[in-house]
Amino acid sequence: MPLSEHEQRLFDQIERSLAEDPKFASAVRANDPRFHARRRLLVAAFVIIVGLGLVVLGTVIGNTPLGVAGFVVMLGSAAFAMQSRRRGNAPDLHAVGGTTSRRTRQTRKAGLIDRLEDRWRQRPEGHR
Repeated sequence: MPLSEHEQRLFDQIERSLAEDPKFASAVRANDPRFHARRRLLVAAFVIIVGLGLVVLGTVIGNTPLGVAGFVVMLGSAAFAMQSRRRGNAPDLHAVGGTTSRRTRQTRKAGLIDRLEDRWRQRPEGHR
């Protein structure tokens, strides 16, 4: 149900006043899932670098278990980074109280084969 003109003006006025409030802005930023996902990505990148350092150190000093441990740390951190990236890019996180359409949710849950079939059906006619 669309808002009336009066309700729309009131809504715009409230939105402007909230945007100008620095305390509110910092509270929203602190609760923004994208902010936390970005921080997790930075931590994961740092841990990947530490893991790479362990691999190099293990290779230089001839300590195989240390090199393997560094590789496992890198692998685990990369998996953590990919998970954080997916969470940060989720369509329902881009707006406070954002909603996604049913089709978007179904598309995100579709398997690889389903997505490939959709792309095949939607390709331009000239490439057949």
